[in-house]
Amino acid sequence: MPVAVRNLTKHWPGAERPVFSSLDIDCPAGGITIIVGPSGCGKTTLLRCLSGLETPTSGSILFGKQDVTQVDSQHRGVAMVFQNYALYPTKTVFENIAFPLRMARLDAQSIRTRVRAAAALTRMEPYLDRYPAQLSGGQRQRVGIARAIVRGPAVLLMDEPLSNLDTKLRIEMRAELGALQRQIGSTTVYVTHDQTEALALADHLIVMRDGRIEQQGAPEDIFTSPANTFVADFLGSMNLVDVTRSEDRVFVTSGAVRLDGLPKAPLSPMFRLGFRAEDVQLGPVDGEKATLPVTVRRSELMGSERLVHMECGGLALRARLKEVVRPDDRLELHIPAGALHYFDETGKRVAGAV
Repeated sequence: MPVAVRNLTKHWPGAERPVFSSLDIDCPAGGITIIVGPSGCGKTTLLRCLSGLETPTSGSILFGKQDVTQVDSQHRGVAMVFQNYALYPTKTVFENIAFPLRMARLDAQSIRTRVRAAAALTRMEPYLDRYPAQLSGGQRQRVGIARAIVRGPAVLLMDEPLSNLDTKLRIEMRAELGALQRQIGSTTVYVTHDQTEALALADHLIVMRDGRIEQQGAPEDIFTSPANTFVADFLGSMNLVDVTRSEDRVFVTSGAVRLDGLPKAPLSPMFRLGFRAEDVQLGPVDGEKATLPVTVRRSELMGSERLVHMECGGLALRARLKEVVRPDDRLELHIPAGALHYFDETGKRVAGAV
């Protein structure tokens, strides 16, 4: 079922400002909606309001056509996966998964059937007799997920479920979570501060900052057309350069930025130019482009390419290059016009600039 919030506000008593205010969100049925943003932006509190663990100050929460804003959490048909696993250390894996079914007073045969089905989905069947202390971090997280899905919830909520895992395990679990969600078909709302997780898993992406939504929509659309400089920097760490335009050239601090073919959208004399590290080229580029003179500061080997940190007129920039470059090398970077992004002085994207 789809999940929606309408004009939702949460304000702690005595606080100067709300945790979030007037949020409107639509989570597609059966898909993964990911809420991403820096710490303190309100994403976990929003998730707790969806689960019924917190009550919003105003606004409404809809599961399908039903308004569940004042419905107790146990009657909402939701399940939640926590960041810290929250397993019972004295119960076996079987008993941990079975716990919500026992609380619902299901018969023993139904419990066994459902537990084994959830364990099979999460690849935990061989470990049903073990205790949490006998499991790895990834296995404990699978138990937490199995316990959440064992009742077949219509809505599945996940609060940074992979943040306690090492990098390799996070990548593996990320792929497993995506496949598992497709199998169970629950509408999933997933909170994270990791932009890689957000882009890899989301069907619908919501970027939050300071209790408000900066942008929401398909992840590809947000990545390729960020609404403002915050979204551009938060998703993919876009290079952002403050520039001043004259009649024949565009300048950035003490280094000249040449634009061969000015943008087709009107720009003020002062604006911000954005481009991603992977769009930078050292070789010649035909057609309209931007050219920046830079000095290499350091280079980090990332496997088949290098993340090169450079300076242009006192600004720090990044590029992903296959070429080998050395500290203090002076280079000219070229960015094709189609890979350039333009923002006004307030940080808002300039519509129609190419």
